[in-house]
Amino acid sequence: MNQIHNLFKKKNKNILCIYFTAGFPYINSTEKIIKILQNLPVDLIEIGIPYSDPLADGMVIQESNRISLKNGMNIHLLFNQIEKIKEKIITPIILMGYYNQFYQFGETNFLKKCKEIGISGLILPDLPVHIFSHKYKNIFEKHSLSMIFLITPKTNSKRIIMLSKMSNGFLYIASSNSTTGNTTIENENFFGDKQISFFERIKKLNINIPKLIGIGIKDKNTFDLSCQYANGGIIGSSFIQSLNKNKLKESIEKYIKSIR
Repeated sequence: MNQIHNLFKKKNKNILCIYFTAGFPYINSTEKIIKILQNLPVDLIEIGIPYSDPLADGMVIQESNRISLKNGMNIHLLFNQIEKIKEKIITPIILMGYYNQFYQFGETNFLKKCKEIGISGLILPDLPVHIFSHKYKNIFEKHSLSMIFLITPKTNSKRIIMLSKMSNGFLYIASSNSTTGNTTIENENFFGDKQISFFERIKKLNINIPKLIGIGIKDKNTFDLSCQYANGGIIGSSFIQSLNKNKLKESIEKYIKSIR
């Protein structure tokens, strides 16, 4: 049982997950952001591994990826940074990356390293579920790592149930078919009739695994709404925009205080 399972065993509602890109706003900020978030009412930390072609991400996260790569961040450096503080990690950490990064590093070595440094789970949005099922599921289980799958409003109910059973930890509900950070769809509050209808449809399905809503969570109102339809919400682009590299601690504390 990893830290994600322990979290949901102790707490199953109002879960706040914060996403940020490793190496942004500066190369050594990752360790500092983790330490700051752990001292705030944040339940999960999702760290994006910078990638040159982050197709699942919107403009804000794409730009943070560009800056992070320019700063010199890479997977090996990220692993080294987290390893330095692994004994002090008390909040479950998830890595979000892409299948090519996972494959190029060496799948077994990647998972082994994740376990060694205290990572609890992975999100690889472009990893096909059938490949995961046949090639990687047993290796993930061997290393006590959760694999988290995403669903969107276009995902049919049968597939949602299948992905909920394949996910380990929680199911990521992408509130829109759009990329992250796109707040122009529907209205300025993002959650329109289409999103609410999608959330209602999921609530009617027989899904036993915890669920977190991501994409469009940007303030207290949208976070509170996500908690009405799921176990909590994931905030990424809005948090990244709030980071002040010159006043990192103060900007993070101010942002989290505005959410809860």
